[in-house]
Amino acid sequence: MTVWIVLLRGVNVGGGKNNTIIMKDFKVMLEGLGYKGVKTYIQSGNAVFSTSGTSAGTIKQEVGEAIERTFGFLPQIMVLKREAFRQKFTDNPFPQAEDEPKTLMICFLEREPDAPNFDNMKELQADTEEFQLKGDTFYFYAPKGIGRSKLAEKLERLLGVPVTARNLRSVGKILELAEVL
Repeated sequence: MTVWIVLLRGVNVGGGKNNTIIMKDFKVMLEGLGYKGVKTYIQSGNAVFSTSGTSAGTIKQEVGEAIERTFGFLPQIMVLKREAFRQKFTDNPFPQAEDEPKTLMICFLEREPDAPNFDNMKELQADTEEFQLKGDTFYFYAPKGIGRSKLAEKLERLLGVPVTARNLRSVGKILELAEVL
């Protein structure tokens, strides 16, 4: 059995009318697909489970079709094996963020970007902000707050690939769930 992590982007976390997925309903949907040990973490679309004999592409397709059928829309879906997710967590180049884990965003990219616009990123980053691209993962440290960052606001466009991000605390909690499967 392989342990997988699914991260959704574009789901309503505020309980609005559009693109809302209640995590208990998401869990039931994933169990209906035959996935084992399904656990979700907070309302922003994070799930862990195990299954055998499949690939990230197959899971992405199955989950996407099931969400569309069940909830009536298709969010962006990132699928990672537990080992890859763990590696992204441990590869954190900004250990100073461990004391304030909400100051570091780990951005999961759909693929490694072909031509990220580093010049514009450097123009937009605040003096206190730091970033590093490692393959298909972008680490963004903003000690004065991610929500205030001009770079964070334009990051996906500057990278040129779809992105979903979680703060270091959330990545750690999701990993804890995955490690017990």
